[in-house]
Amino acid sequence: MIINNKSLFNREESRKGITNMKKQNNLLENQALITKTPATKVSAPKGVMMSYTNLYSEARQRYSELLSIKNSKEAALEKAPPGKIHVSKTSHGVQYYLRNESTDKSGKYIHKSEKSLIKKYLQKSYDEKILRLVTVESESLKKLLFKTENVITAVQNVYSDSPAEVKELIIPIDVSDEDYAQKWLNIPYEGKVIPDLLPFFETKRKERVRSKSELNIANALADKGIPYKYECPLQLSNGAIIYPDFTVLDVKRRRVMYWEHRGMMDDKEYAKNSVQRLKTMMGEGIFVGKKLIITEETSTSPLGTNEINAIIKKFFS
Repeated sequence: MIINNKSLFNREESRKGITNMKKQNNLLENQALITKTPATKVSAPKGVMMSYTNLYSEARQRYSELLSIKNSKEAALEKAPPGKIHVSKTSHGVQYYLRNESTDKSGKYIHKSEKSLIKKYLQKSYDEKILRLVTVESESLKKLLFKTENVITAVQNVYSDSPAEVKELIIPIDVSDEDYAQKWLNIPYEGKVIPDLLPFFETKRKERVRSKSELNIANALADKGIPYKYECPLQLSNGAIIYPDFTVLDVKRRRVMYWEHRGMMDDKEYAKNSVQRLKTMMGEGIFVGKKLIITEETSTSPLGTNEINAIIKKFFS
């Protein structure tokens, strides 16, 4: 079992004439913007300060939402009936007319009893207006985000493009994803030792882990180039030390997450200790779905590789 944790302007012929190539190019360009979403007030390795603003993060979130709306409205308008509805206000309410051409001055009267037809055309009219406005806003945000992205990349490259000897003498405010990950991996730690007399599994990085599922998690992270540390010590506010199964670096969002795998949940004592461990981590501000991922299994319901990959895609892509 897994506990999940850790958003036409013209006539019909013109709108439908948009080529698939143009849509595909826009999709690829827009996707590049969405996937590079830095978090707000992110933490970083010692010596590196990161300070992406709330405005920048919110702009990316807004851009993603606008693209979702834009796609849904375009899809709806593709299926909409031809023609446009004209709403005429009278002293007794409103009257509806169907106009097949933009040059029509009157149109065909639609009786109010035809509610289904009226509803379709009113929705079409609304969707067209919303699509125009959403497109204007999304294009403005797109220009802003690309410009900001270029500036951020340039700031990162001031350090990351420097020779190694120069890097040693500089305290940067920002670095590339590669340098950021390497700095984090270079921070030494002493994990819990697994003695030779105990069973263990060896990962692709030649680490010893305690179970087959932990082996699968470690190898999946390694295959996708996601930095992690196995059983890295975490000091609590009371001075005690615990060893989360995996401490994982989310490079794009500049944050550290913890992945706890509970492999014997059909053992009552083990399950009891696991619940207490979760309470301890919550007391440190480490909550499931935010900074903590929890996976579980029993002897009859093991953790699958598809589930592991789905979690990695959800939290680290």
